[in-house]
Formats: sequence, C-alpha cells, structure tokens
Amino acid sequence: MDQLQRLTGTGAGRRIYELLRAQIADGSLAAGARAPSTRALASELGVSRTTVTAVYEQLAAEGFLLTSGGRAARVAVPPASVAAPAARSRRAGHAPPALSALGRRVAAMALPALAADAPARIDFLYGALSARDFPVLAWRRAYQAELLRQQPSLCYAAPEGDAALRRALQAYLHRARGLACDAEQILVVHGAQQAIDLSARLLLDAGDAFVFEDPGYLMARRSFEATGAQLLAVTADGHGLDTARLPQDARARLAYVTPSHQFPLGGVLPIARRMELLQWAQRQQAWVVEDDYDGEFRYGQRPIAALQAIDTDGRVLYVGTVSKALSPQLRLGYMVLPPPLVPVFRQAKRLADRHAPVLEQRVLAALLDSGAYERHVRRMRRAHERRRAALLEAVAQLPGGAHAAGTAAGLHVVLWLPALRPRDEAPLAAAVRQRGVGVYPVSPLFAGPPGRSRPAGLVLGYAGLTAEQIAQGMAVLAAVLREGLRG
Repeated sequence: MDQLQRLTGTGAGRRIYELLRAQIADGSLAAGARAPSTRALASELGVSRTTVTAVYEQLAAEGFLLTSGGRAARVAVPPASVAAPAARSRRAGHAPPALSALGRRVAAMALPALAADAPARIDFLYGALSARDFPVLAWRRAYQAELLRQQPSLCYAAPEGDAALRRALQAYLHRARGLACDAEQILVVHGAQQAIDLSARLLLDAGDAFVFEDPGYLMARRSFEATGAQLLAVTADGHGLDTARLPQDARARLAYVTPSHQFPLGGVLPIARRMELLQWAQRQQAWVVEDDYDGEFRYGQRPIAALQAIDTDGRVLYVGTVSKALSPQLRLGYMVLPPPLVPVFRQAKRLADRHAPVLEQRVLAALLDSGAYERHVRRMRRAHERRRAALLEAVAQLPGGAHAAGTAAGLHVVLWLPALRPRDEAPLAAAVRQRGVGVYPVSPLFAGPPGRSRPAGLVLGYAGLTAEQIAQGMAVLAAVLREGLRG
C-alpha cells in the first residue's frame, strides 16, 4: 500500500479504501457489481481523482476489484470470504486459541511482572544498572571503528557468534574465571535467558526431571518447566545448593545452579559441594547448567573460579553475560559448551534467530581485547562496593532485627525481616511503593509455600542507585516498617 500512503498524506485515501473494503465485506457491493467510476466517486467525496484512482489500484492489486482499460471496475471477491477484521473478531468471540502442549504450559505460567512504565522514584529493582555507569566513550569509539570497517557484504553470520568475540571471550574467561576452553566451545547468545531456554529445549523432555535451587531464579525455573519436565526443588542455604539433598531420581537429566553467587540468597558453593554435585551429575549422566550471572562482582577478594573449571567429565554448561557489567539492554551473553553439545546448540541457535547482532559482538570483542572491559569491571566493582556499604549501613538502622544476607558478592542482597511473615511481603512492598520506593518480595522465588519458620524477605538490588538514593529509599522503608510494627 506504499502508493496509497504516498498519495494520501491527509488520510482521505485511507478512509476511502476502508469504506470500499467494508462495503465489499458486508455485501453492499456484491460480487460482480460495478464499482462507482473514479471520476464520480471523487466528485461525490470531494477529493482528487488521483486519490480515488490510487485506492482502486490498491484494491485491484489485492484482488478485491477487477479492472481493465476502458471498462468499469467490478467487485471480484465474494463478501463472505473478506469479512472485515472487526467482524471476524466479533464472530470469533473469545474462544481459546489452539496451542501446542508447550504453548498451553507457557500460557498457564505466572511470570514476574515486567518493569513498570512509571518506575518508582527510587527503585531497588534487581538487574537494573545505572545509565551513568555505562562506558559511553569507550563503547562509542569501538562502535564507530566497527561502523567504518569495510565489509565485503552484509550477510548472515555464523550462529555460534563472531570469531573475534569468541577468541576474546576465551582469553577473558581464562584470566577472570579460571576457565580453560577452546573458542569452538563458545556460543554467543541473546543474554543468559536464551542460554537457559536453549538448554531446556535441547536437554529435557516431558517426563524428565530437573534439579533446581530453592529459592532460585524464577525465569530459569519457568523455562525448564515449560518443557513438561518435573521440578525437583533442592534447598539452598547460606552456602548455596545443599548437595546432600540431591535426589537419586533416574528421571533427573539436568541441574541448574548459581554456584558463584546463589540467586537470591548469595551463598558461594564450597569446593566439597561442588565436587559432590559433579559426582552426582556423572552418576546420573545429567547435565549441569552453571549460571554465572554476576560472578565478576565479588568484594574484598578475587572472584571464585567457575564450576566448569574443575569439571573433568564434560557435564557442565557454563553461562555468562554482560548484562550486569555493561547493560541488560545489550542482550549479549555466551555459553561454554561440552564439545559433544556444540553442534546441536549451534543448530538450535540458527533456528531460533540465526545469530546475535554482529556489530555489537565486534564492539564487545574490541573492548575485551583492549582491556577496556576489565578496566570498566574494576571501576564498577569499586562503585558497587560503595553502594553496598551504603545499603548495609542503612539496614543496620532498620527496626525489628532486620538483617541482610548474600552481601559478599553480586549486585543485590536479601533483606530478612524477622518481625514479619511471608504473607506480609506484598502489603509491605505496596505500602513502600506508594511513597515512591520499589522493593521486591522474595517469596515468588521459592518453589513451594513458605515454611513456618521463614520470616518475610525482600530482594534489594542496588546497582542502579546512588548512595544518596539508597539512604533515602531505606529511610522510607524504615518508616513504613516502624508504622507497621507499631500498628
């Protein structure tokens, strides 16, 4: 309809087009009937004949009119087959769509709410970063250099990712995470979520089972549940997954873990538990998905080496992302795959979206090769450490024995409120939001109903806030807590 849009900037042509379409649909212009002449219709409607001619040409191109030189246009399509969209919608009513088993499972899922269009004035949203922290100058220089680099053609790229980025990631992961791999094992994905989704689709069937930390990352749990596999929730404590409780279930084909900084409780999986998990995976012939979502941010000591670095049996799929170091809006992540899984994951990535954006991959490669990325991470580690200190200072002033867990690493804490019960989390969050501060209940991250002994808890992300905002937001939370405890 380009010609119609070009000739009718005022919208007159669009209205005439829709009027004629509706008349054909409801039978006012019956099949075989003569359409008004372009000259007569233009005169009647007070528009130019050129506008009406463009409408007729569009209707003829779509098969609604039959036109030929020297003859009047005639209606070509029986009205019953071209009902207007609104009429079709009314007839269809609200019948549920026909979905696959996967579609029905996804439709029935409760997912975390998306970020509000009107965010809180001070928002402790986990996963949000400060726009001020993005390395604009370094990114812009690398981006402009890649834009100016001549390519022989603009064509689809390899699904596994740009070769330069995979080589840069190989070197970086060896330096920063103690992980030795070949560049061929690396798959570049649209953030950690796509890595999790690919793992779920390729490694689980309906009827299988998967081990999952409880509490844990809800979007990952939902991805695995969407396959029809059964959840086997295993308690996580202050040291991460309690491997003594790993199930000896023959259906268990996969375990999902966050060993460097358990989400959300913050524990670091000790070496004894790591070895026990790997031995369990070997016995079960199960895969382990290691989500290293924020392992670069550990305070006061070197980041913990990746679980895959000690995997000698090729059972661990390592998942990394730049969402916490650069921006979640980039949608860039990566997997390090056991060699036998490389071909099928490449094929699945190609079927899903062909490949991640090439220009952004090359920019990231340039930042990694130049050292700019690691300098930025070190700078952010210092900034986040200051924010964490401001948060912990404010937590110490809260009433009712409130205390924070998972503070040694990452970009969030869990704030436990012993004076309240889990049922109080949602009302508390709502009351605080009414005063312009966003805080988030921890209960949705648990697989089952809360135990009798568990207090209320909140997940507080601090990477997107200044120290001053943290202090102001926590003062609001403190005031609401005091009012509630007095009531």
